Amino acid sequence: MAKALFRPLTPRWGMQKSWTDGRPTRQVAAEFIKPNDRLSSFERLEIYNRQYWFRLLDCLHDDYPGVRAVLGTKKFTRMATAYLTKYQSNSYTLRDLGDRLEHFIQEEPAWTTPHEILAADMAKFEWAQTVAFDGPSKRPISADDILGISADKLTLCLQPYLSLLLSSYAVDDLLIAVKKNEEDALRGEASNAIHSAPRGSRRRKPVRLPKKQRVFLAVHRYGNQVYSKRLEAEEYQILTAIGRGETVAAACEGAITQSTKTDLNWTDTVKSWFDIWTALGWFSLPR
Repeated sequence: MAKALFRPLTPRWGMQKSWTDGRPTRQVAAEFIKPNDRLSSFERLEIYNRQYWFRLLDCLHDDYPGVRAVLGTKKFTRMATAYLTKYQSNSYTLRDLGDRLEHFIQEEPAWTTPHEILAADMAKFEWAQTVAFDGPSKRPISADDILGISADKLTLCLQPYLSLLLSSYAVDDLLIAVKKNEEDALRGEASNAIHSAPRGSRRRKPVRLPKKQRVFLAVHRYGNQVYSKRLEAEEYQILTAIGRGETVAAACEGAITQSTKTDLNWTDTVKSWFDIWTALGWFSLPR
């Protein structure tokens, strides 16, 4: 891992000509960084390179506690290093640093074996929370907006910050347990700091990983807070169909037709779902 963390500073991908004009990096660095009595220009630039690299690792460490709990800290750091080496940051904000993490885990499962499916599901779930936190939004629909429009003619859009997930594990419950575990550990460390000097490091108990369980989730925000909501399979099907551009009638008909449930009053059930979704502001009108 040390070689990956402290590799020499080199231009990224297609930046060789535009940044150095084909000249050695050391020569270019000397043109705009002054050396001192201990370090050359290139060595001073390399210090920033290392600091930046650790900054990226710290961001992934903080943004993906669930994936880190699944893999363990050492294995997570190795995976994160490989991810950042292959998919370097191409955004002005570190908020987008993990936008391809789920894809990387699926693409190179060796870094997360034997928990590659759980790790990918958790990465998807944690990225959805980032999207929900500060993703764009559109004006939610009101009753007046759809008044008089029949369901077979009505099409709606889902809010851009809303993510609909199908997971093979209960990642929502697992992440709650992970965060509670970390909060308890921090609370214990703070107590030690106040009352007495701690006797060695306080080891955190590992969180038990869940068994396979098919879970449908909606990750969204409401009142500037991020939430995840469990969905029934039919809810998930209706919402994803609406997101694909199907009419409300076609989306509902498709989900109900495929359902194996026979003990429900579908008219009342679907109406209650739409009442909740509308109250949460999940729908907007197409332009």
